[in-house]
Amino acid sequence: MSDIEIAQAAKMQPIIQLAEEKFGIPAEHLDPYGHYKAKLSLEYFDDLSHQHGEEGKLILVTAISPTPAGEGKTTTTVGLGDALNRLGKKTMICLREPSLGPCFGMKGGAAGGGYSQVVPMEDINLHFTGDFHAIGVAHNLLAAMIDNHINHGNALDIDPRRIKWKRVVDMNDRALREITVGQGGPANGYLREDGFDIVVASEVMAILCLATNRADLKERLGRIIIGYKTDRVTPVYASDLKAHGAMAALLKDAIKPNIVQTLENNLAIVHGGPFANIAHGCNSVTATKTALKLADYAVTEAGFGADLGAEKFLSIKCRSAKLKPSAVVLVATVRALKYHGGIEKDHLNQENLAALEKGFVNLERHIHNVTVNYGLPAVVCINHFTYDSDDETDLLIKKCEALGVKCVVSKHWAEGGAGAEELAEAVLNIVDNREPGFEYVYDINTPIWDKIETIATKLYGASGISANAKVKAEIERLQEHYGDLPICMAKTQMSFSTEPSAKGAPSGHTVEITDIKLENGAGFIVAIAGNMMTMPGLPKVPTAEKIDIDDLGVITGLF
Repeated sequence: MSDIEIAQAAKMQPIIQLAEEKFGIPAEHLDPYGHYKAKLSLEYFDDLSHQHGEEGKLILVTAISPTPAGEGKTTTTVGLGDALNRLGKKTMICLREPSLGPCFGMKGGAAGGGYSQVVPMEDINLHFTGDFHAIGVAHNLLAAMIDNHINHGNALDIDPRRIKWKRVVDMNDRALREITVGQGGPANGYLREDGFDIVVASEVMAILCLATNRADLKERLGRIIIGYKTDRVTPVYASDLKAHGAMAALLKDAIKPNIVQTLENNLAIVHGGPFANIAHGCNSVTATKTALKLADYAVTEAGFGADLGAEKFLSIKCRSAKLKPSAVVLVATVRALKYHGGIEKDHLNQENLAALEKGFVNLERHIHNVTVNYGLPAVVCINHFTYDSDDETDLLIKKCEALGVKCVVSKHWAEGGAGAEELAEAVLNIVDNREPGFEYVYDINTPIWDKIETIATKLYGASGISANAKVKAEIERLQEHYGDLPICMAKTQMSFSTEPSAKGAPSGHTVEITDIKLENGAGFIVAIAGNMMTMPGLPKVPTAEKIDIDDLGVITGLF
């Protein structure tokens, strides 16, 4: 059976009933979206936040550098959460919401896979509770108000050539990267160059995921810098346009965490969805903190490889929300490591110990980053595929153990939580018996240039960073007033370098910083490395061509 067929055969329980039975959440604090989805009230979250007592332990799931062979972070997060619940441990998982761009592009659905999924799978992947729509509309309201203000006399003296706020849409559409607005004469506004980003790259998305209440949300929205005045130095804020109140109103429901269930009827919070290659790649702070208050163990994921999602989870989200993970699960597959070892996708099902050993360097560097640079205990999860040979998995286990790291073969895709019990026990052995020595990879007061260079050299294996004179000047300008903000790297997810085809663990390369931008409301600085784009394009054969719906409303081809 395909993932979607497994999901459609699931026996879901009414979410209001499940939430009350599993975690005692009162029905009046849940806004149902049909029978199997609900939003949790912020009043309930606020009550939880003010409760004293010990919080649950936080487990972060991350992975090796992604490959076309797939790794399975979401699937592992779900499988591990189900396994912990099977072992009698009160556990809740926290995931990001899928973006329509990848769902209709190359990746397909993003609600887990096999027998480790969150459901209703089609709803979660397609429109869910409308959060991304609300974020996109709030973002584009601000864009509209900028051009409207200029059209009606520009009392704020906004320089149209220095507007930093693009528009957004939740779809991969390369044709919208660079556009011109205001064509058609004075009645249609001021003619200027503009462009679109994908919704998951929006600063509004980042703000929603980092805000802890509506007041915090509105204050952060007001801090957004949309551009500069004609003096070239004075910033113009969303609050100057009086846009932040209306934007917050549009996000009234989107800020509430979404609650769904796994195939095994365990609760999951799915909320927020910034990409980890162009944004900070973590679900919302409200989701994670809710899980930590309600459960003894909270299992969450961070996007793409540990050099991106985990780095930002630790450097940005943990700093902002004062979180401290108890353990990290590094997901790898035999197939993906053979790909890093130079084997083409069509030949990954054939045993190849030499390629596996060669590709292991990718996993090794991620292990080093997590355990040495961040001081966190790690477990390696080999997400099992049918074609994996015993000799291949034995090799990985031995090489991980030589590095002092526990490595477990997990079969949660095929067996659900039962297939991940050994993984769950390995994780419990760490989080219940060790105190992690978590440390940041850079001091927050380090200069911006040095913070970027630290990430590149310590985590990416680079020899240094470079930038042209314009980018260097912008970094110097930002340093004066925003030098104490963390860095959000925008870099290809496919490699430690800025070259997507550089497999394994490239070293000695130079990371070129091609652009730098301030996201003042979110509270970080985005450093764009290489030719990374904030609006992806669809592949030659998009998944959209395979997706269909029949006369009974049954969806096929989503994954």
